[in-house]
Amino acid sequence: MPKAKDVQVFPIADQTKVFRSRTWNRLKFEIEYALQRGTTANSYLIEGDQVALIDPPGESFNESFFKALEARINLNTIDYVILGHINPNRGVTLKNLLHLAPQITIVCSNPAALALESILEDQNFNLKIIKGEESLDLGKGHLLEFIPTPNPRFPGQLCTYDTKTQVLYTDKLFGCHVCTDQVLDEGWSVYNEDRRYYFDCIFAPYAKQVTNALEKLLTKPAILYATGHGALVKYSIKELTSSYRQWLSQQSTKELSIALIYASAYGNTTVLATAIAKGIIKTGVGVESINAEIADSEEIKEAILKCNGFIFGSPTLGGHAPTPIQTALGITLANADKSKLAGVFGSFGWSGEAIDLLESKFKDGGYSFGFEPIRVKFKPTDAILKMCEEAGTDFAQKLKKTQKTRQPKATSKTSQADRLEQALGRIVGALCVVTTLQEELKGAMLASWVSQATFTPPGFTVAVAKDRAIESLLYKGSKFVLNILQEGNHLGLMKHFLKPFAPGEDRFIGVNWEASDNGCPILTDGLAYLECEVSDRMECGDHWVIYAITNKGKVLQDQGVTAIHYRSSGDHY
Repeated sequence: MPKAKDVQVFPIADQTKVFRSRTWNRLKFEIEYALQRGTTANSYLIEGDQVALIDPPGESFNESFFKALEARINLNTIDYVILGHINPNRGVTLKNLLHLAPQITIVCSNPAALALESILEDQNFNLKIIKGEESLDLGKGHLLEFIPTPNPRFPGQLCTYDTKTQVLYTDKLFGCHVCTDQVLDEGWSVYNEDRRYYFDCIFAPYAKQVTNALEKLLTKPAILYATGHGALVKYSIKELTSSYRQWLSQQSTKELSIALIYASAYGNTTVLATAIAKGIIKTGVGVESINAEIADSEEIKEAILKCNGFIFGSPTLGGHAPTPIQTALGITLANADKSKLAGVFGSFGWSGEAIDLLESKFKDGGYSFGFEPIRVKFKPTDAILKMCEEAGTDFAQKLKKTQKTRQPKATSKTSQADRLEQALGRIVGALCVVTTLQEELKGAMLASWVSQATFTPPGFTVAVAKDRAIESLLYKGSKFVLNILQEGNHLGLMKHFLKPFAPGEDRFIGVNWEASDNGCPILTDGLAYLECEVSDRMECGDHWVIYAITNKGKVLQDQGVTAIHYRSSGDHY
């Protein structure tokens, strides 16, 4: 039975506690939670002469959070609530808190204050707006320094530094969605995969703004990153900061880039945009996500001029696209070269005229589309998010192919390079099909870079290209089946799984299969199969190397032999 939500309270510095509101299950249907390892919403209480509460959690934790908080402090003694960011979900908690403790002053950035006007409408409250790098003295040495760190996803993001304890409250930065009993990050390497995944989902599309934020934060001599989610960062500050620098640099130096311009009425279009951006990032193409509601015209124009393709996302409000999207559309039509790929997506409640408008304008403008327009009614499901991720990947792959055809043909390779690729191609591998099924999400790919790696436990490695659709279904703990194909009976399956699939298309239509004990498809026309679990994965250039262990398998054709893939060159499959 799943564990119930709870709050873990722990002292982290002088007069300072963390309240970790924990859920061991997936919190939301957003791609950033797709690894399904639970999460924590970390709040902090600093008790100087005055008392500050930093980042109260969202609505889903209200009952347990208030119970834990009231057990440790009289709410009427809290002077300030400091907000790293604001959204409607957190607004529910604020309403409850202000009802119980109306004396509280809310401290937030100017963009967050503007959002609060609608979230806490018709409610009186005290407000302190941080417009720059200001400070607040709580007494007992706790001088809080505020550092605005805005980006298009979180325009009101505000970090806080306590000069006494040298704790840096980083809000969304440096976190990850994992729920454990561990408060600090001892043995931090276990979080590497989760931290990278979290970064790619939340921050990679905003590399420019996050780089600026990082430079501000690194002026503070912090000994602890008090994150908004997951374990607090103490033992890996140097390594994680270095990783952020590396990941941001990689995003900023891509040869090809895509401008992802969107607006969102209720957050659903933003969720779709995040999934599409995640799919683009997998291919090695850069993406710059721009929130049209806060971006100025020059920023949009600059992005359109330098990008190789653009994607627009819009909600439908009163049968129309919101004004910021219409403005961005005009800028794009006036400045974007017709050779640039276009894409359109959006969510809506009762109609989708905004998506139709964008599609017709780009078609009339002579632009080619990188994927079919995506129309989502109400909130997206897991299957829709996976489809959006695949659409982003397809868009980037099509962009690569388009750019490649425009490049002048390269001169013949040097003889040494040619000999190297010929020699590398002589490494042969069994033809296999990797299949997986996670609730409603299905995945499959043809694989030939497979090799046994261990005897105890029985394990093997398989290389998965970063831009494969199935890659996002093969994280640690994921189940899959390795289907080994039979020589002389492999061409049908090989052709089937080599063909291009549309985003979200069922890979198993027309294929004979049955469910294994781990729920993943066994191809009954194969030679043999292994039921597997991902134990580890390593980033290697343009591929992930997956190490899997297996505890069950069977040969389906006793007299068959394994189909082998022979290559003439090592520069392609």
